[in-house]
Amino acid sequence: MSTTDPTATETRPPADNRTAGKTQAALLVAGSCMPVLGAVLLAPVLPTLNQVFADTPGVAILVPLVLTLPALFVALFSPLAGYVADRVGRKQLLIFAMLAYALFGTAPLWLDSLGAIAVSRVGVGIAEAAIMTCCTTLITDYYSGQQRNKYLGLQTMVSALAATAFFALGGALGSISWRTPFWLYAVSAVLVIPMVLKLWEPAEIEPTTTTKQPVPWRQIGTPAAVTLFGGIVFYALIVHLPYVITGLGVTDTGLIGGAAAIASLATAAGAISFRYLAKLGTRKLLIGAFGLAAVGLCLVSLAGNVPLAIAGAVIASAGTGVLLPTLLTWAVNGLDYAQRGRGTGIWTGSLFIGQFLTPIVLGAAAAALGNLSLAIGALGMACVLALVVTLVRGPRLVTISH
Repeated sequence: MSTTDPTATETRPPADNRTAGKTQAALLVAGSCMPVLGAVLLAPVLPTLNQVFADTPGVAILVPLVLTLPALFVALFSPLAGYVADRVGRKQLLIFAMLAYALFGTAPLWLDSLGAIAVSRVGVGIAEAAIMTCCTTLITDYYSGQQRNKYLGLQTMVSALAATAFFALGGALGSISWRTPFWLYAVSAVLVIPMVLKLWEPAEIEPTTTTKQPVPWRQIGTPAAVTLFGGIVFYALIVHLPYVITGLGVTDTGLIGGAAAIASLATAAGAISFRYLAKLGTRKLLIGAFGLAAVGLCLVSLAGNVPLAIAGAVIASAGTGVLLPTLLTWAVNGLDYAQRGRGTGIWTGSLFIGQFLTPIVLGAAAAALGNLSLAIGALGMACVLALVVTLVRGPRLVTISH
């Protein structure tokens, strides 16, 4: 890991006579929830989709892809979205992406082919890539210092809480019809109206000079690589905690959902604490976050009862709640305004590659080691290794004081 301080070269965009406040932050945080909506909303209706399209060839593969394809295309297209954001402007791309998200997201309301639905989910993922990249970039453009730390932490916190809410809402709407949850994607078309009115480009885009500034890979490469691993750690229990609880003999869906909700609250608590902990610097925060994740994951791995498993999940989730805004701040602080869209896009892509790989990595580890609990324990030990590497080679500081 680099030992340089990336804040030393940070520049602000050209002066703008408008000052961003809580309204802009609320809109950008709300926009950041759109990828979360795409990730969890449909999970409760997957069994129903299997039944509805039982006669479709390859249904066993296509139905899970309906859920996971957006994350894959967020990972693939976020760097491109960052390039476009730097070249044509953040707001313009965000508005277009929010409308495209509504269009592709609601398309399954009228589609009768599982293949066509899967294709529409590709569109959702590409739109999510632009939304997540633009919202995060605008937060880093509009705010600095403690305000930036506050809203980056809030972004992770709200996303964690939204995941719980969307999962429950998806289940409730799915009980009406498998199509009903898709109506929620129209919320982006409503949200785009205040975005048009209240957001602005923080600086004039000059394509002839902007994209000539190369991405500083020496600065962002290490945070992006650590974020890929961090993404696997972050999503490990989000994806697999229900299986752990079920493996302990629990069949009550209410209890399983409650355990996931408690873990989400711990993630939110960790994320909101970031604004207060940011002054400690990235190195200490990474050590603490990986340490909590290691302890929590190992506890879940060894748990012989539900309370112990939930306790481990709470500890690990508190750590990952701090981890995400720490990694993002490390990645983007110090980037020039003209590089920030691409830098944020690269970071976002790394995070979603981690999300996409999570079930693959843990599934392969479970097959090799014999069961899921041992695989989770192995991930906990990988966090110990990450902690040691950070201790020896970690970044010095990434917070800013102005």
